[in-house]
Amino acid sequence: MSDQKTPQRELFENCETLSEKENPKSGKKKSRPVDLTRKSLAVIMTVCILLAGLMGFGGAMVAENLFENGSPGTSVSSSGFDLEDATGSQMTVQEISEKVSDSVVEIRTESVSTDLWIKEYVTEGAGSGVIVKSNGYIVTNNHVAEGASSIYVTLKNGEEYKAELIGKDSLSDLAVLKIDAKNLNAVTMGKSDQLDVGDLAVIIGNPLGELGGTVSAGIVSALDREVTIDNTPMSLIQTDASVNPGNSGGGMFNQYGQLVGIVVAKSSGSDVEGLGFAIPISSAADIIDDLIKNGKVEGRANTGMSYVEISDENQAMQYGLSKAGVYIQQVNGKYAKNAGFRSGDRVVRADGKKIDSFITLKSIIMSHKAGDEITYIIERNSSTLDITFTLSESN
Repeated sequence: MSDQKTPQRELFENCETLSEKENPKSGKKKSRPVDLTRKSLAVIMTVCILLAGLMGFGGAMVAENLFENGSPGTSVSSSGFDLEDATGSQMTVQEISEKVSDSVVEIRTESVSTDLWIKEYVTEGAGSGVIVKSNGYIVTNNHVAEGASSIYVTLKNGEEYKAELIGKDSLSDLAVLKIDAKNLNAVTMGKSDQLDVGDLAVIIGNPLGELGGTVSAGIVSALDREVTIDNTPMSLIQTDASVNPGNSGGGMFNQYGQLVGIVVAKSSGSDVEGLGFAIPISSAADIIDDLIKNGKVEGRANTGMSYVEISDENQAMQYGLSKAGVYIQQVNGKYAKNAGFRSGDRVVRADGKKIDSFITLKSIIMSHKAGDEITYIIERNSSTLDITFTLSESN
């Protein structure tokens, strides 16, 4: 009976193997045939497949470890690539949002107006507000609440309340509302005078009057930015975080989730982006307290004079003045008149500080109370005079 060779046997007989037999003619060992059964071949193939799989898995682990830890001379760290790392924030934007979102409210206003035909109609407005006391006191912008016949506040949970206007102050553009609610999540006040350019800034508010609870984030772009709003010069925090109509009265929060500003304005225009402003809380806190306690800012100082700022030398020449600066325009107050001020005097210093803008002078005056004495150094006809006088109370 002839020996029947399987295809596998023929294959392995024609291949060189590690087991060889001597060939007298060639001096080499002759290959020994390897006889495999179907079962053995199946086992070998299974083992090969398992080994290939294990090698692939091991390679993936090595690659993952490589990209996590980085190879020599290669940096793959994510540090500095997100906003929190870049600004050195102690909290993530998500953590800040979770902490303070309940403290920011939506504001809806209704105002009754009369047209040319003596017909009344209602106009609506919208803005944002920040809960500053757990028993329902809310701060917003004066321009959000001013002129409103009815004001409504909506909390993050959707509950709506009719609000009472407790007090407002046009000079600082701040107003305080009160709703009949308790155990609200009031903000923690921060210190805006400790901010640095490049710090994290998180804005929460009601953009467009329809998107309550919107969170945007960026950096503090500038401090003490001089901006004129409704003909009132203000010193504000500038940010590149997204700010839109309806955000006014909302909160600016720092890296610890503390309130550092009340959003007040945006520079608008089709080609303007990333430009928002906030009232520094360090200058607003005392005003907010006065509005809560008294409904107005008590004892606010007034010099009894009006001023004009001449911004450059060319403008100064047009008015026949020798240089740019802050000039006294009119002297109306009794104390100022008795002290000897005159229209046309240039204010060089106040409280020992150089006056380079009306914003600077205004900040110095607002740091005082009515009845305080203040010393001006003024320039008149190329001479300088020191004049000390008493501040009156604003009406």
